[in-house]
Amino acid sequence: QVQLVESGGGLVQSGGSLRLSCAASGNTFSSYTMGWFRQAPGKEREFVAGISRFGGMTYYGDSVKGRFTISRDNAKNTVALQMNSLKSEDTAVYYCAARTKGWTRVSSKEDYDYWGQGTQVTVSS
Repeated sequence: QVQLVESGGGLVQSGGSLRLSCAASGNTFSSYTMGWFRQAPGKEREFVAGISRFGGMTYYGDSVKGRFTISRDNAKNTVALQMNSLKSEDTAVYYCAARTKGWTRVSSKEDYDYWGQGTQVTVSS
């Protein structure tokens, strides 16, 4: 089992940047594929980005490609989401998630086993 704690959310102006971080407990972090999701009020939870166990593969949702970058540091048990060129439509609660399954269907929220509590990102226009 793993516990996930997100940090780094906040209020930023449109066009600005934020870096989210997710800290994981335990000593088996490298056994998990990691993902970031977001949920805006009244909307479904949406896939943002995923990264394979050792960082060799990444995958992004269409709405964030070219603007967001996911990375991980297995030595520190952390995964980060660098968000640039933020838009008002990026406003949401952002969640870190971990899955024991491999890379297949990495964007499927149903295939993730553990979730953090979320961190709010608000982009003002």
